Amino acid sequence: MLVEATNHAYCAEALCNFASFADLVSNILFKPITEPQIEGLASLDWASIAKINEELAFASNDIARYLAKRNSGTRQELAVDYTSSFGGMATWEGKYAVPCESVFTSEEGLLYQESYHDVYSLYRANGIARNEGFDYPDDHLGLMFEFLKMMATGAAEDIKKGAPEEALLKLELCRSFIEDHILNWFDDLTEIAANIVTTRFYRGVLHLSRGLALYGHELFSDCIAEITAEE
Repeated sequence: MLVEATNHAYCAEALCNFASFADLVSNILFKPITEPQIEGLASLDWASIAKINEELAFASNDIARYLAKRNSGTRQELAVDYTSSFGGMATWEGKYAVPCESVFTSEEGLLYQESYHDVYSLYRANGIARNEGFDYPDDHLGLMFEFLKMMATGAAEDIKKGAPEEALLKLELCRSFIEDHILNWFDDLTEIAANIVTTRFYRGVLHLSRGLALYGHELFSDCIAEITAEE
């Protein structure tokens, strides 16, 4: 049964932290990063992030070490690498590393296939729509993390206002979304992208994305268990 959770405050705080993390990663995935983003990432406490799980430890090592050697040419180098890999300008064995679920779950490896429509319907059912002029497919990994950010933020707000039943619905949705729409194809993306990316930074971004998904799945499961725990 639902309980007055003594650790609900912890869940709310952890969900807000996850939302901030998801926002950070989604912005890295949407387009080549800017100089301010580079400086912001370089200033993060990667040692603390590395303690969350093994994937984030790999990510922290790659990204922190790469950015420690940043120079006036770093932004351009990263822009070229992003465009070649996640932008779909280069291939490996005839396959693209565009981070959209349809590319990896449809028989033809095309955009805007069944998973795109599934995700689009899920967003709409939860009152979420892309901003006008935002051209990425709904099953783009960056938008998926944006969706998780919004759901996690909503769940935290539900907990804070004493509505655990509403929070529980969002948390269960987030957990199943990670299982059904991220982890189900991410290893295929990694296999291809790892053979296209040329910088240690974007190798780290692959670990960062998977590490975030795994962290989110564990966090949502823990919060679900906390809310539904029997007295």
